[in-house]
Amino acid sequence: MRSSMSIPRQSRVRRIDMRFLPVSMVIYIFNFIDRTNIGNAKILNSDTGDSLVQTTHISNQQYLISLMMFTIAYMLFEVPSNYMLKKFRPSRWIAFLLMTWGAITMTLGATNNFSGITAVRFFLGVAEAGLFPGLLYCTTFWYKRDERAIRISLISAVATLGNAFGGAIAYGIGHMNGVHGLQGWRWLFILEGIPSCVCAIVCFFFFPDFPEIARWLSDEERQLATERIKGVAALGHARITWQETKETLLDWRIYLHYVAYIGLSPPFSSLTLFTPTLVAGLGYEGLTAQLFTVPPFAVAFVVTVAMAWIADKRAQRGWVSFISLFTGGIAFLIQGALPSHAFKARYGLLCIAAAFTFASGPPQIAWLTANLRSTGALTLGVPMIISTGQIGQIIGVWTFKPSEAPGYPTGLFTSAAFELAGSALVLILRYIYVRRDRVLRDGERKWEL
Repeated sequence: MRSSMSIPRQSRVRRIDMRFLPVSMVIYIFNFIDRTNIGNAKILNSDTGDSLVQTTHISNQQYLISLMMFTIAYMLFEVPSNYMLKKFRPSRWIAFLLMTWGAITMTLGATNNFSGITAVRFFLGVAEAGLFPGLLYCTTFWYKRDERAIRISLISAVATLGNAFGGAIAYGIGHMNGVHGLQGWRWLFILEGIPSCVCAIVCFFFFPDFPEIARWLSDEERQLATERIKGVAALGHARITWQETKETLLDWRIYLHYVAYIGLSPPFSSLTLFTPTLVAGLGYEGLTAQLFTVPPFAVAFVVTVAMAWIADKRAQRGWVSFISLFTGGIAFLIQGALPSHAFKARYGLLCIAAAFTFASGPPQIAWLTANLRSTGALTLGVPMIISTGQIGQIIGVWTFKPSEAPGYPTGLFTSAAFELAGSALVLILRYIYVRRDRVLRDGERKWEL
């Protein structure tokens, strides 16, 4: 029998991929659908007076406050959740989160007023906070630095599919309006919460924990999976020390990564929450508006994966991040400058803006993880970049003003400004890494670009 030590590297990594990636992608699709379906619920069946805002009688400002409360909870609980994932093992903790947010999503279908919606959205943010940074953290247990960007992109990119599926699902569920006396938006929350609860059971038994304790690997394979990441990634059994935490918090370099990541956050928030509203403002009404939210996110999935593949293949995460942010920023800028009645041109630019906004995230995150080596730094650094990004997402919640429909100049120009500023900061950060590399002797390259 051939020893696992003789198995080609590509085959070994492929086996890890087959165990880790499909379940991670499915979980994140459910996560994103349950997070953003309130955007679909806002306008679902509005032509018959049965949308969420119409039946609960909440104002636009109250709707935005409920969105912001989710973001605040998400920001506060990301880092604590990552520590819990490390303590209780990924399969157990992520399964718990899945079951919790699935039940909370279904509870949204029973709310009747502003206070109920806001409270439930806050607890939904608490439950969902640990999922995305947790999945990113898990990639550092299994993959080397030059293997992460494409894997992170595949997980991140399904957020675009979540938006695409969300629009298509909302279109179908919209035809259930009035069934058993419930509005379509209530059915939307109820039916979209159930899959997360079911997936929690699968996750508990199937999601991979740490290489050193993986029962689905042989003894030789476990040793090999552990040895291949030593010195370049996190180890599940390694303890997190105060010294590592202190060094991470005092490393000014990582804060530049965080600020650059804020550059994509306002447009990311706006696209995920307001695309149904934006599409409605481009001349599409009723259930048709739900369908036309699908193409921008379908295009975004393809572009996100392609750009991440280039980032890994060329080991140029900084340049890919810059190109994505810059292109997205220009698309938002032109869209804002066009007249509001230029529907086709603005819709095309919306597709470009969505594609490159989403594409800018995975290379930035992979770039950061590639330059964090210790378990403590990765445990703290990964959720911190997502938490910091929530600052920008709060801004994104408030920039698309109903009074400016259908042009939404404030929202579009704000998104453009943040992405262009983020692209400039990425160039500065890359220059810093290049200068640091120059002071090292040949063969002692330390920083990933």
